[in-house]
Amino acid sequence: MSTGPLHGLRVFDLTRILAGPTCTQILGDLGADVIKIERPGAGDDTRKFAPPFLKDDQGRDTDESAYFASANRNKRSVTLDLTQPQGQQVARRLIGKSDILAENFKTGGLAKYGLDYAQLKDEFPGLVYCSITGFGHTGPYAKRPGYDVLIQGMGGFMSVTGEPDGDPQKAGIPISDLMAGMYAAVAINAALRHREVTGQGQFLDIGMLDTTTAMLSIMGANYLATGEVPPRLGNAHPNIVPYQSFRTADGDIVMAVGNDAQFERFCELAECSDMLNDERFSTNGARVRNREVIIPLLRDIILKKPSQFWLEGLQARSVSCGPINRLDQVFADEQVQAREMQLKMPHPATGTRPIDLIASPIRMSETPAAYRYSPPVLGQHTDEVLRDIGEYSSDEIAELRSQGIV
Repeated sequence: MSTGPLHGLRVFDLTRILAGPTCTQILGDLGADVIKIERPGAGDDTRKFAPPFLKDDQGRDTDESAYFASANRNKRSVTLDLTQPQGQQVARRLIGKSDILAENFKTGGLAKYGLDYAQLKDEFPGLVYCSITGFGHTGPYAKRPGYDVLIQGMGGFMSVTGEPDGDPQKAGIPISDLMAGMYAAVAINAALRHREVTGQGQFLDIGMLDTTTAMLSIMGANYLATGEVPPRLGNAHPNIVPYQSFRTADGDIVMAVGNDAQFERFCELAECSDMLNDERFSTNGARVRNREVIIPLLRDIILKKPSQFWLEGLQARSVSCGPINRLDQVFADEQVQAREMQLKMPHPATGTRPIDLIASPIRMSETPAAYRYSPPVLGQHTDEVLRDIGEYSSDEIAELRSQGIV
């Protein structure tokens, strides 16, 4: 039985922090054998991004961070010192047995180790080499380091996020990192298809500023169509009204009235059908143009009844709505549970206590995501990988370890 659509493919993974590991975790979930290369004695920086730590079966903190665990399952950890010529030789031997190389060093950062694309492409012509950087490999910013919050700001995301009279706001999650990783995974799969047809590998240049600019989506399209810089709208939608959060008598809800028929059904429940005869509110276009008038009126109406009244009444009338859940409510939600979005895996550092992770959202009928490896402890698979893939003997591995190469 297949363990995923990428079963049989191998990734030499030189990524760390979040954008790159997000990409390679997606590939691992889809069946690829991901060999995560980490610095001896230190590892991925996110191993130290804590607390919180994973808990053992006695409820005590381990040395394993939840941050690292979030993006590093389905990987085998190998410690390797790339600053040493012998470590670079080991790397090239493993690259020779790999289909994909993923890295998120600064632009040009791997050249000093003999591991950039220009130094590998002739020796490994079928290699799909994916580089994820802050700004890509071309342009005036190419040499700059990229961090999520910096990219959210420079890419315009923060300018359209937040309340109209408040400060620019980043997302509550590192969205620029995550989306760069997702775009990279898509690009890698497309490059693998190209290689299948032509036999040729290629270089993939994924820049976080590029992917965040692409994420501007309708806001970017609205600007390009009009030349008008969009304002921050809080939780509101630039092109649909009402489509935002509202305070109720006992909480908050989100209402997404996607068309005029839904608005009519809302007005029926809210007993404000007179709005339908008001030319300022009778169509979505009119409501968008008169946003400042209608939203205060709707706020007053919705505030008078509890959340349950609105959620049950609107759902019964097929008007899109929902609660604003805290994370404990998300993972307790019957739909989230039915889709098995909370995943439990054994972990070598936690004893008999499994760790909880967020599952892959990818559902495939014939080749579903498979969870083979929990997030590894540092260097957990060094001997295994060097022996089975690198074809090093036990004595050779012991010699590499004595020299601090692994």
